[in-house]
Amino acid sequence: MDYICNRPQVLAFFLKMRLLSPLFCTIVCLMTGVASTYAQMAIVNDEKPYLIYDGQWSEYETATRDNITEEPEQKVGLVLSGGGAKGLAHIGVIKALEEHRIPIDYVTGTSMGAIVGGMYVVGLTPQQMEDLVNSDQFKNMASGGIEREYKFYFMKEDLNPSWISMKVGKDSIWETTLPTSVINPVAIDFFMLEKLSAPAAVAEYNFDKLLVPFRCVAADIQSKQEVIFREGYLNEAIRASATFPFYLNPITIDGKLLFDGGLYNNFPTDVMYNEFYPDIILGSNVSNTLAPPTADNVLSQIKNMLVRRDDFSIICDNGILIQPQHNASTFSFENIQSIIDSGYMATIEKMDEIKAAISRRISPEELAAKRKAFISKQPPLLIDEIYVAGLNKRQSKYVRKLLSGKKGENFTLDDIKNPYFRVFEDDKIGSIYPRAEYNKFTGVYDLYIDIKEAKEIRMDLGGLVSNRPVSGAYLGLKYNYLGDVGVSTYANAYLGKLYSAAQLRTRIDFPIKLPIYVEPILAYNRWDYFKSSTDFFDNETPSYLVQKEVFVGLQVGFPYRNEGRIKLGSTFANLRDDYYQTKNFSSVDTADRTDFNVFSSYITLERNTLNRKQYATEGTYFALKARHTWGQEIETPGTTSSNQSAWYNFHEWVQFKMLFNNYYKSKGKLRLGVCSEIVFSTQPLFNNYTASVLRAPAFQPNPESKTLFLESFRAHKYASVGQRMIYKIQPNIDFRLAAYLFQPHRSIVKQDSIVDLGEKFGQVYTIGTAALVYHSPIGPLSFSINYYHNLPEIAQEDKTPLTFFFHFGYVIFNRRAIE
Repeated sequence: MDYICNRPQVLAFFLKMRLLSPLFCTIVCLMTGVASTYAQMAIVNDEKPYLIYDGQWSEYETATRDNITEEPEQKVGLVLSGGGAKGLAHIGVIKALEEHRIPIDYVTGTSMGAIVGGMYVVGLTPQQMEDLVNSDQFKNMASGGIEREYKFYFMKEDLNPSWISMKVGKDSIWETTLPTSVINPVAIDFFMLEKLSAPAAVAEYNFDKLLVPFRCVAADIQSKQEVIFREGYLNEAIRASATFPFYLNPITIDGKLLFDGGLYNNFPTDVMYNEFYPDIILGSNVSNTLAPPTADNVLSQIKNMLVRRDDFSIICDNGILIQPQHNASTFSFENIQSIIDSGYMATIEKMDEIKAAISRRISPEELAAKRKAFISKQPPLLIDEIYVAGLNKRQSKYVRKLLSGKKGENFTLDDIKNPYFRVFEDDKIGSIYPRAEYNKFTGVYDLYIDIKEAKEIRMDLGGLVSNRPVSGAYLGLKYNYLGDVGVSTYANAYLGKLYSAAQLRTRIDFPIKLPIYVEPILAYNRWDYFKSSTDFFDNETPSYLVQKEVFVGLQVGFPYRNEGRIKLGSTFANLRDDYYQTKNFSSVDTADRTDFNVFSSYITLERNTLNRKQYATEGTYFALKARHTWGQEIETPGTTSSNQSAWYNFHEWVQFKMLFNNYYKSKGKLRLGVCSEIVFSTQPLFNNYTASVLRAPAFQPNPESKTLFLESFRAHKYASVGQRMIYKIQPNIDFRLAAYLFQPHRSIVKQDSIVDLGEKFGQVYTIGTAALVYHSPIGPLSFSINYYHNLPEIAQEDKTPLTFFFHFGYVIFNRRAIE
């Protein structure tokens, strides 16, 4: 049996015809909720007429059976389906309806339909919604990004080559916790707090009192039932409705862990019918029937496991279905305007049918007046108190110190936004979710922040796979403690033929007005350079250069604005180099050895907004570094040395270094960047050529160069400049070209077995790179051809090598004792 949407008119008709008693009609109206929705429904008995209005009886003394009020005006309900990025087509649907003066009296939505519907029912115009979703801010949020000015670089860890991270609790060491979401939801959650808190407050947290009455649907996976939101915090309701499993992490409301409503009801026409009883239902559906799972598509398998197959038809006779068509994938937010246009065009195609079914119209002036009246009632978002839930007393104190503002003063969300994101960036915080509640007595809001502590233990797995013998494995462990201070202890290990290392460090964060950390470190590094043409298992020729270093150090850091930090520290190290001073050596030869026992102090100012830890396409990195170094050189000659006597010498120098890397064109398919590196050092020469070159600052602008010993690109004083061009074939595929010039002030040269400095500003050296890079979810896959204008004296590479370098993973090493 088909549903009939206009129940009130049917009852009125039967009443007029005296086919039903007034008492029966009254009971039906009250039981079905018609009384609270329709103000023009007259119930007449033989004595007095009554009007049911918003649940109240009104007596009309002079009315008679002949002056029954006219049938109520048409009410139009708009149903918006889920569908991921394609759901933005609903904006075009609303735009077309408003342009043609079609009224919208009720809205129900699921997932993206809940987001678009939520924006509309709090007073945003279609043009405002269109501008918002086309903004960089929205696209950034949709991909899990945070606006650049709210990234807190001070809290970032040292870069490492990890592919995946797994978290475990100390009480459940064997139960690993994989990430619950693909993207970071913190920006989305705060955005919804900003946009939806005041409208919910003016509606008294009753969704019937919004600009347009509204319902949205979420899924309770424990009870396997849909949850319909009629009241409460609007930002929570919409966030729950749009929580696609594994894309966004779920939130808990009233003790229920809630996910995307599309799991159980992706097109809530039944919710519209049962909640509002409109005369006409307009349904905008962008969800196609669920396709069968395929063996090579994990997302299709997950959808079929989780999502119930829905009937996407309108459930009553007088409903109209609008079906925008677009080929965007669920999480593809690249061509938003074309998605909106598809909704607009699909609605225009149905407009004649819509106008024939709906006789009522609403003018732009009337809509604008309603919006203005609703928005004008919204109390300003001023925060009085902050309440932290989910942590113990000492942990809450730590967080409140990070969030603290001026005591005794109310503050805005703009005031709290910066410290809020700083709290999230703290690696000891697992998740954070905000909601604001209006206090009628104070006239301002209280901010409630639900925080979950991060799992105490994190394990990182990664490494590097390459066609050259530089492959290796990486394992990292981290232990977090959160109390009056925050403590993070890191341990990692690299194992490979080129590079092996171990590191242990502990960072202690103090939550004071100017945050500060103290970090002691103990580390071991080993680089084993060998013939680049050899394969991974070739051991016939011994390594010609081996560098080892063991050091302890202490570092103190504090923030420099949001995007930078200042680090001060000292290290004490033993640096050991084993090497041959000629290309002609055999397996029976003994290498020369130089030890350098050194104490070094430094200060670094750096600013980093790059969007990736390797192969960035936007942002800037800038650093200024100053270092003082003092130590003793001890040379022990081997069989290939011309000098068979041990050598001792003291060295002291200062060094200044500037690094600049900026992508000045970072929009569109073509990206352009420039980089520069300048070094000024008073470092003296060591006792021989090889030892001097090994300890000189090195220019290493591309990933492969970090794995090579390039003599020509090492000097005590130099300047370099580079130009990068990137063409984005796909969002995660780049074609990259780069060219670099390297100008040493005086090259380190070898003349008759004696080390010396060359002429000033002599030879200019070049590096060129062409690479195809795929940014996979766990790391980059790169194929590159590299050219090095290198003139080696003792290295095994050709004088002007053209190399092919393939690698999967990050070419990233631990920090050195002296950088």
